Amino acid sequence: MLSKKEEKQGGGRLRTKRVTALVFAAILSASLLVGCAPPAKEAAEEQVVTPTRIVVADAKTTHHLNLYTALEEGLFEKYGLDVEIIEVEDNAAARDLVVSGGADVFWTCPTVAIAAIANGAPIQTIAQVKKPCTSVLLVPQGSDIRTLADLDGKNIAGISPTCEAVISLTTAARDAGAEFNLERLAGGPAITALEGGSVDGAILEEPHASIAELAGYQVMFREVSENIPCRTINASNRILTSNAEALQRFIEAVNEANELILADPVADDIVAIAVKYTGAPEDAIRHGNHLLLFGTQLEVAGLKALGDELLANGDIKEHPGDTMFAQAFKGITW
Repeated sequence: MLSKKEEKQGGGRLRTKRVTALVFAAILSASLLVGCAPPAKEAAEEQVVTPTRIVVADAKTTHHLNLYTALEEGLFEKYGLDVEIIEVEDNAAARDLVVSGGADVFWTCPTVAIAAIANGAPIQTIAQVKKPCTSVLLVPQGSDIRTLADLDGKNIAGISPTCEAVISLTTAARDAGAEFNLERLAGGPAITALEGGSVDGAILEEPHASIAELAGYQVMFREVSENIPCRTINASNRILTSNAEALQRFIEAVNEANELILADPVADDIVAIAVKYTGAPEDAIRHGNHLLLFGTQLEVAGLKALGDELLANGDIKEHPGDTMFAQAFKGITW
């Protein structure tokens, strides 16, 4: 039998063991809880980030193929953007929707944007779409138009006197001592007029230029437009002020789309996207898609030269100069 002293000492050891066990259990439980909780960094990464919404007003054409490719290939999502395209009838309607606040961004012929900015529209140019201008003059086989001087007195279809291709051909003809009559017709109606013989030639851009060429019409004076910058991406001052960083990511996505297209302009998936969004004939897209040299770097000198032409023709009262370009993109696209 144990003495009372030994019993007391033994009881003390039992109590010590019980306390030690409880402490160990508490530590183990705490460590298990810590082990189950995700690290702070992982928890932050798991938070859902709402994509920035950007609305694009767009008159569909293969010249805007980089927009459609970025959307179809998920590149906007990659850069944290939720992009919606609102289809409009033409470049002017796209401009008006952005000016009125119904959209944030639009692709357009540069002269449309330059004239709008010169007249006080709250927009600025943020990037180029492509260069050179692919609009060319097409005439019937056997036409007597062989030189620029031969354009004198001829009836030529073209979308607008302020279109950069029309401006360039008008200037080149004038330098050669010739002046032609412009019939204001868009691509499809211009080809119809050419087929009907009511015009002597038509200034057409892709894919209408390829449609006409595949139908047997002859391309003339391609060199006249080869140094003209074609199409720009423009944004409202509202979004430039409130979220220029999102627009910068937007252009990064577009630039990735450019790389995809330039790698193989007639890849089946690229052609399929062009057909889906524009409805243009597949053979015309395959014929002329290699001419669409997409890029984002602004052709500042060329765009300013177009402004000079608009000013000389009385289409604008004051040249916008550098104010046409968004400062948030200085050092990025210009």
